[in-house]
Amino acid sequence: MPNILEELKHGLQLLKLEWSEDLANYKKKFLNTSIADKKKEGITWHPILLKKHKIGMGERLLVEVERMDSNYPSSFSSGKSVTFFSTHEGCQGSENRVNGVVNQVKKDSMVVTLQADEIPDWMQDSRLGVDLLFDEASYREMESALKKVIKGENIRLVELRDIALGEMKPRVKEMSEFDLPGLNFSQNLACHKIAAAQDFAIVHGPPGTGKTTTLIAAIRQAVEMRLSILVTAPSNAAVDLLVEKLVDSGVSTLRLGHPARVEEKILNQTLDAKIAFHESFRDLKKLRKETESCLKIAKQYRRNFGPEERAQRKLMYREISRIREAASHLEDYIRSDIFQRTQVFACTLVGASSSNLRGMLFDVVFIDEAAQGLEAATWIPILKAKKVVFAGDHCQLPPTIKSYEAAKAGLSVTLFEKIIHRQPITATMLEVQYRMPAAIMGFSNEWFYKGKLQAAENTLSHALGEDEPVLEWIDTAGSGYTDQQEAESLSTFNPDEARFACTYLNDTMKRIGFAKFRQENWTIGLIAPYSAQVRMIRHLIFETFEYPNLKAFADWITIDTVDGFQGQERDLMLISLTRSNEKGEIGFLSDERRMNVALTRAKRKLILIGDSSTLANHPFFDSLLGYFEEKGAYRSVYEFL
Repeated sequence: MPNILEELKHGLQLLKLEWSEDLANYKKKFLNTSIADKKKEGITWHPILLKKHKIGMGERLLVEVERMDSNYPSSFSSGKSVTFFSTHEGCQGSENRVNGVVNQVKKDSMVVTLQADEIPDWMQDSRLGVDLLFDEASYREMESALKKVIKGENIRLVELRDIALGEMKPRVKEMSEFDLPGLNFSQNLACHKIAAAQDFAIVHGPPGTGKTTTLIAAIRQAVEMRLSILVTAPSNAAVDLLVEKLVDSGVSTLRLGHPARVEEKILNQTLDAKIAFHESFRDLKKLRKETESCLKIAKQYRRNFGPEERAQRKLMYREISRIREAASHLEDYIRSDIFQRTQVFACTLVGASSSNLRGMLFDVVFIDEAAQGLEAATWIPILKAKKVVFAGDHCQLPPTIKSYEAAKAGLSVTLFEKIIHRQPITATMLEVQYRMPAAIMGFSNEWFYKGKLQAAENTLSHALGEDEPVLEWIDTAGSGYTDQQEAESLSTFNPDEARFACTYLNDTMKRIGFAKFRQENWTIGLIAPYSAQVRMIRHLIFETFEYPNLKAFADWITIDTVDGFQGQERDLMLISLTRSNEKGEIGFLSDERRMNVALTRAKRKLILIGDSSTLANHPFFDSLLGYFEEKGAYRSVYEFL
C-alpha cells in the first residue's frame, strides 16, 4: 500500500517541477524583455488594431483585433488568457491593462472576450498590444486534486485510486451480449465492457477506428439507463467535438466553461446561452434593470443632505438589496432548472473543478483523449466519479510537458497508460480502421498495434486514381539538402527540402489533375515536425508567387506540425522529415508516438520526403524505410533533379 502513496507523492513533486519550469520559462520570456523580443517569441502582438466589438452570449464583451506586423510567430490560441496594454505616452501603467480570454485566432486576427463591462478609452486611440498570460489556476487545481487522492477523501475515491494503480482488482458485472446498430464487432465489445464495468473501462482507439463513434454510442446507452454523466477531455477542442456529436444525436448536453473557450457552433449549449434562452430570463433581465435604475437614483443624493433625503436613500438601498436577492433566487432557479433538463455535462479535465459542479457526483465519468492528459489533471473529474471510462491511444501523442527532467522522471506517463498496463482486463482495442488502405496502415499496425488492426472494406477504394500509388518515400540522401537552425526560434528547417516538397506536391497534383482535386473536394495536408519548417513551407506556398496552383488551393491545404494534425485526416498527406546532417542527428523525430500520428493521417496517399542516410541510423526509421522498399514505394530524389 505505501508504494501507491509514494508514487502519488512523487507525481506531486514532478508536477511542482513542471509548474516551476513553466513559470520560469514564462518569466524569462516576459520579465525585463523588450516588446521586440516578446514579438520574436510569439507571446506578444504589437501594434494591433481594434477592428470591432460587440456584446456576445451571456452579456460578455467581445473585441476583434488585428496585428499590423505578421512577420512573427504566434503562440496565441483559443482558451488562452491574455492582457491588453498600451504603449501610448502617459498610458503605461497597471491601470491601463485589461485582461481577457481568447475565443479564436485566425492568422493575424483574434477575437477576445474582455473581462470588462466596456472598452476603456485608451484601447480606442493608443498604440495597442496584447500579451499572453501565465495559467497558474490549472496547476493549482491539479495540485489540489492529487492531494485529495493521496489523502483518500472518501471511500469510493480510495477504491478507484487503488484499482487504477494496480492494488485492487476491478469488478465486472454479468451482462448478456448486445449489438448496437451501426457498430462493428470490436466497437460493440467495447460498449459491452463499458456497460459491464463497475470501476474502470478503457477504449483503446488506434487511428481511424471510430473511437468517437464508439464513445458516443456508450454515452447514449448510459443516458437511456438514466445515469448521471460527465464527459471530459484535456482540450477544449476535444470536448467541443464530443458536445457537437452528442447534440447531433439528440442528447441534451450542457457545455461548462468560459464561453470564450468554446467553438462558435456549440455556443448554444453553454450555460450562459441556456440562461439567456430560458423562459424566465426576461424576468431576470427586468430585475437587473430595476437594480441599475435604483442605483442611479440612490447616487443622486449628495453628502450634505437632510434627514428626509437620508431616509429616502436608506429606503432606496433597502429596495436595491431586495431586488438583488430576488434576482439571485431567480438565477439559482434558472440554473437549477437547466441542470435538471441536462442529460450530459461536458467540460475539460481542469474545468471539472468548476463551482457549477460543486458537490455533484456522477454515475459515469467519460474521459476522451485520456492519453494526452497529465495524470494530475485526469484525477480532477475522477473525484466526482462512481465509475470511469477512458478513451484514447497511448501509441499517439503524449501530454505536452515543458520540463525535460519531470518528463524523464515519469510525468509523461499518463493514468490511461498505467491502467492499461496494470489492469489490462479493463481495456478493449478497436480493431477495424476506416481511414486508410492496408498499405498506409501496415507499418503502424505492425510496429504499434501487434498486427491486430484490419482495414475496413471501404478503404479498398481509397486512392487518388487507379494507377496512383498510395505510398511514396522520396529519399533526399546525397542531394546536398541540409538542415539548419533558425536564429530566432532555434527551430530546425531545411530550405531545399521545403522547396522540393512544394514542387513535388505541385507536380503530383498536376499529374492527377487539379480539376479532379476540386471536383472530388480532396483535402491536402503538409506535416513538418519543426515549426520553422512549417513556416518555411507556408511562406513558399501562401506568400510567394512560386506555386500559384498550390496558392489557389489555399482552402484545401493545411500546413502544420504533427501536433496540429492529431485526430484529423486528409486525402493526401505529405511529410517533410526535415533532418539531414552528417552527424545523423534526428532530434525529437525519434519520438515514435509522434511519428505514428504523422503516418496515420492520410486517407488516399502518403508521401514522405527525407534523408535515409541521416534517418536510418534510428531503428524506427530503418524499419520504416524497409517497409517502403518492400512495398515498392521507395524512390530517389535524383529521379526528379
